[in-house]
Amino acid sequence: MLSLLLAGVPLAAAAAAGDDEWPRAVPAAAGLNPAPLEAMDAAVRKGDFKQITSILVARDGKLVFESYYDADGEAGLRNTRSVTKSVTGMLVGIAIGQGKLAGVSAPVFAFFPEKRPVRHPDPRKDKITVEDLLTMSSLLECDDQNQYSRGNEESMYLLEDWTQFALDLPIRGFPDWVPKPQDSPHGRSFSYCTAGPTLLGPLLEKASGEKVEQFAARTLFGPLGITRLKWQHTPAGVAMTGGGLGLRSRDLLKLGQLYLDQGVWRGKRILSAEWVRQSMAPHAEVDENTEYGYFWWIKNFTQDGKTYRAVMMSGSGGNKVVVMPEQRLVAVITTTNFQAKMPHAISEKLMSDYLFKALQGASGT
Repeated sequence: MLSLLLAGVPLAAAAAAGDDEWPRAVPAAAGLNPAPLEAMDAAVRKGDFKQITSILVARDGKLVFESYYDADGEAGLRNTRSVTKSVTGMLVGIAIGQGKLAGVSAPVFAFFPEKRPVRHPDPRKDKITVEDLLTMSSLLECDDQNQYSRGNEESMYLLEDWTQFALDLPIRGFPDWVPKPQDSPHGRSFSYCTAGPTLLGPLLEKASGEKVEQFAARTLFGPLGITRLKWQHTPAGVAMTGGGLGLRSRDLLKLGQLYLDQGVWRGKRILSAEWVRQSMAPHAEVDENTEYGYFWWIKNFTQDGKTYRAVMMSGSGGNKVVVMPEQRLVAVITTTNFQAKMPHAISEKLMSDYLFKALQGASGT
């Protein structure tokens, strides 16, 4: 039978130590085939997936697999890079739910009158909304995947005022070979831009009247019982809402479970069900097999003739929080594969070769 591990300590010992964060079940009791999970554990330990640091799997709210592959173990704060963007989306949803932010149609530039005049003035800038940033589809010329883009995040990191950097960006151009927003699926043209969610940090502070850290602790992390975390900060001292937040693997799993359960954690509503639905719905197309919600990636995987829909928080190195609503499953994969070639493909191969196979033949799938 699969041995569930807590930083190298067998499950029974962990339970005896008084840890009750998650109810537990053996894979078979949760309708999962344990053999692929055993094989996954062995493959990771052998180094087949380079530097995977932890894998956790929960089904129907019960932890069925937990294993750590580095010295930090259960207590380690995982820098999952752009997974932070999805957390920022949660904070935006809470602010809207509390009436502190008018809604996703709120114009972004109106929050920063003290930053005017901006470079490259254009009336279209005043029409850029919070939703445009949430969906990586604003008209700002900003593309982290293009080293020549004026908005590439590496250029932002060289400056002190990251807010001004984002507001100063010019409007993007669309040559004939690039689909215009009106010609794109969902009416939006996707361009991955870390400056956008980074701008939402100071915007949230203006809307809420609190520092990002305080607002997050009061409205999201506190209710989830998340007390150990580490924010990174911009040179101006604002919490970095575009990446770098350190969280334990179990707490990342809580965030995924929160979305699987439509914004409710342990009977307490933290996010509205409508916000969760909108966040996990497609608003922009990344490629023919991938769509984008409100800082969530939506992707279909085919394995042995079956299609699996996964909605993911995703960060550099192949770090992922995977939510599979149809299978009632949440998984966390943390890594330090930051220098590896195609790290997301490494994590997705782990999912396809083992996690999806554990679902095959399980009842209710």
